[in-house]
Amino acid sequence: MATLITKVFLLISLILLLAGCGGNSQAGGPGAPSGPPPVQITVYDVPVVQTTYFDEYPAVLRSFNEVELRPQVNGYITGMHFEEGSKVSKGQKLYSIDPQSYQASYQQAVANVDVQEANLLRAQKDVERYRELSKHDAIAKQQVDYAEATYEAAKKQVDAAKAAVQNVQTNVRYSSIVAPFAGRIGISNVRLGAAVSAGQTVLNTISADDPIAADITIDQDEIIRFAQLQKSRAQDSIFQLAIGNQQYNGIGQITVIDRAVDQQTGSIRARLTFPNRELLLRPGMSARLRVKSPRNEKVILIPYKAVSEMLGEFFVYAIEGDKATQKRIILGKQVGPNIIVKGGLKEGEKIAVEGVQNLREGSKVAIAAAKPQ
Repeated sequence: MATLITKVFLLISLILLLAGCGGNSQAGGPGAPSGPPPVQITVYDVPVVQTTYFDEYPAVLRSFNEVELRPQVNGYITGMHFEEGSKVSKGQKLYSIDPQSYQASYQQAVANVDVQEANLLRAQKDVERYRELSKHDAIAKQQVDYAEATYEAAKKQVDAAKAAVQNVQTNVRYSSIVAPFAGRIGISNVRLGAAVSAGQTVLNTISADDPIAADITIDQDEIIRFAQLQKSRAQDSIFQLAIGNQQYNGIGQITVIDRAVDQQTGSIRARLTFPNRELLLRPGMSARLRVKSPRNEKVILIPYKAVSEMLGEFFVYAIEGDKATQKRIILGKQVGPNIIVKGGLKEGEKIAVEGVQNLREGSKVAIAAAKPQ
């Protein structure tokens, strides 16, 4: 009886299995699709075009002449003779340091000169008298020698006293701090009554800001290009300066390229000059230097949205027949919504520009439309 039940169970299982196979056979018939459907894309024929674009370099604005004002004598600030942030002329008086102690020392030094000159006059008369007496053997030779020595010492004392006067006079002069050159003075670091120390306290900073310098760092491969621009004294909007989202109207010019390449970075510094009559540019500002490319340069230009990034490398999907193939490319400068390709693509190749996010290596594609050039 158990054997019969087992046979019936096996028979039912076989029937069900055959029914399932029959259903699958119908589902996978000739009309059913095999594999995933092709990806709908839009293609773009890679062109070589003539375009003008700008290379950009980070720049730091610097003054051609800048100096920190420091006192050369100790004392208290007794006067400020300028308006902060204003233009100052060369030799203009800026700060006064209490000169009373130095004036007193000066007067004392002058008085000491008078004393030493009086001593010199007395010693001169003594030596003249002793010399005359010595001619008649009326005085000991030793006294004459003493008089000669005293006279010479008196002359040295006068010289020392005059040097002391000059030293104190210099301190008196240093109690007035003047502008070393014409420029713009900043906000004062000290106020009236502040104690300052010689050579240590920074009173203020003066800078000459018109024209102003823009320093950039370029790769050693670009030295020849920049040297040619410097030699030709190129202007004509070749160099433009951008601060944030605003472009500066002044036209720059290369003034100097540094003497040597940094061996560690393979880069070199270059300096450009920009007019700054309205003082819109200030030292220390960060900017972007825009350098116009050669006119009508032929480049490969593709839509930037066709580019994919993976692990720091850039790719596009080239279309070969009905399949997509991933190609690594080298990117150049972005020009609006497009980007220059420096390597990896050739003119006439077809690439996907829409539907890229759905593509994989070897994906089958269905071209929806051609993208206008």
